[in-house]
Amino acid sequence: MSRAREFADLAGSADAGGLTGRNLIINGAMQVFQRATAATTATTTYSTADRFVIYESTDGSMTTEKSSDHPFSGSSLKAQVTGADTSIAAGQFAYIYQNIEAQNLQHLLYGTSSAKPLTLSFYVKSSKTGVYTVNLDQQDNTGYIFVQEYTISSANTWEKKTITITPDSNIKASGGAIDNDTGTGLSLGFGLVWGSNTSGGTSETWSARSNGHYGTSNQVNWMDSTSNNFYLTEVQLEVGDKATPFEHRSFADELLRCQRYFQRISGGGDAFTMSGKCQGTTSVDVTLAMPTNLRASPTMNSITSRAFHDGGFNESTSTTPTALQFSAGNSLLAMNCGGYSGFTNNEIVNWGPVSNALTIDAEL
Repeated sequence: MSRAREFADLAGSADAGGLTGRNLIINGAMQVFQRATAATTATTTYSTADRFVIYESTDGSMTTEKSSDHPFSGSSLKAQVTGADTSIAAGQFAYIYQNIEAQNLQHLLYGTSSAKPLTLSFYVKSSKTGVYTVNLDQQDNTGYIFVQEYTISSANTWEKKTITITPDSNIKASGGAIDNDTGTGLSLGFGLVWGSNTSGGTSETWSARSNGHYGTSNQVNWMDSTSNNFYLTEVQLEVGDKATPFEHRSFADELLRCQRYFQRISGGGDAFTMSGKCQGTTSVDVTLAMPTNLRASPTMNSITSRAFHDGGFNESTSTTPTALQFSAGNSLLAMNCGGYSGFTNNEIVNWGPVSNALTIDAEL
């Protein structure tokens, strides 16, 4: 792309809503991996790269991990088939997707005659060439899915893809509206394989979400060989009908965006403690200072924890803290952790996870 073209596209982006904050995707450069960086078996949820769900539902298996392989410099999300499935059943599929919070999408004006086009750009590389699909899933009200094919032409070669998503009459009608809330407004998906129940879509077309048209029948079966890999990075979804240069954010900025949905507090002996008080004789109320407001009341994992007091400490094993009195605008998280014994009600303690990290999950 020429510099003149870049400047023109950036000017158009400014008209559409600004030069910063163009990218609706969080962690599109695959910088943040709070859960794991090493190869991790994919299931149906978040496993490695923050904000990207790796959903595998076939008779095979796959892993994802952080990779330093990148078209320029940086990192990417690598997927690898570890157990092949050469015959995909009707209800089986595998894909990578990100849910986008609805209240961050109100400027798209979906559900009105002024609904705006979007442009998706990304870098992709795979050992398996052929036709792949992306989809944009609008989940509120009537619900519609847009699907488009793209082709990986050369094996093991980074290729940039650009796709424009134009609202149709359905999206411009009231049924296409995105609710102004903290739920999922749009979901962007990258297909790896689609069974016949989900591959009835037509490329470059919106259809009713009830039809399950997440892909097309031309999509390759990426799961058919343990030699198959898939790399993805610099994913950008922006308002307008032109792709602008990728919006690079600092690691600190991207991490903070991710922490609205997921945070990890390290364990490690007695190194990390927070103030709290005994609630009755068997549990502790603790207040955690969050680096940013959570999207919703979180769930937490089972941990071993200690509560330190004047007489020493008590330990609780295999207990799951629960959130208390959650407030969306509060950067403090109150929680309760049980499994103790012998406390005095309202006694002040210092509390902390011991062996494993505490994970705080408010994902879409």
